[in-house]
Amino acid sequence: MPMQALEQFERRFRLLEQIVGKNIEKRVRLIEQHFEEKVERPFRLFEQRIGRNIETGLRRLEKKNGIRLNDEVRFIGSWIKKPLSMGAVTPSSKALARVMAGYVDPDGDGPVIELGPGTGPVTEALIEHGVNPARLVLLEFNPTFCQLLQQRFPEATVVHADAYRLRESLGSLTRHEASAVVSGLPLMTKPLRMRMRLLREALALLQPNAPFVQFTYAVVPPIPKLSGVRVEASERIWRNMPPARVWVYRQN
Repeated sequence: MPMQALEQFERRFRLLEQIVGKNIEKRVRLIEQHFEEKVERPFRLFEQRIGRNIETGLRRLEKKNGIRLNDEVRFIGSWIKKPLSMGAVTPSSKALARVMAGYVDPDGDGPVIELGPGTGPVTEALIEHGVNPARLVLLEFNPTFCQLLQQRFPEATVVHADAYRLRESLGSLTRHEASAVVSGLPLMTKPLRMRMRLLREALALLQPNAPFVQFTYAVVPPIPKLSGVRVEASERIWRNMPPARVWVYRQN
């Protein structure tokens, strides 16, 4: 093909890319806007109404019977109150927690940041894996879980904040580059742009080649492969309910 014809073909192809790209982006925005207006907003109003009743009921049940509800009951209660903000209906199984913890270097010198630790099954697995509890920074949005984490892991730093605003939530707590970010957040319930931003902010906190570890029940990766980022996946963990897979992202 003559050089002039090749250049003309490239120009036309790039123009087509721009047109198609804008249309796709526009459709994605419309879908996200529709989801927020028709699903998320009404559901959050429902969450606010039902959430107060469930928390009150759990406290009354504990007080009346002189018992302390186990993690599964607490977790299910919190999920019913705020299903869009939780990654699971029950705490992660020991099998899943061990796989996630296995990607973390226990001998690293930087902090290990856990996003959405819930009642602490992955936190426990990290400590059993050899991570010093004093290195743990536990970022949790649920205030009830924060209190529980502080009681169970007094040496760890518990932060009550929104993990999807990672940079501002951590502030000066991570002056040193992190050895790992381990996430139990419900990424698949969030728009792609939020997932991408979270991954970018997490990778910016990490040491070179350090992992961002995320589990999901989906068969596809929670965040698409990005340029300059390596992705690997574990085998499906059938001993978790529902079965899950761990995805690990590292910056080249």
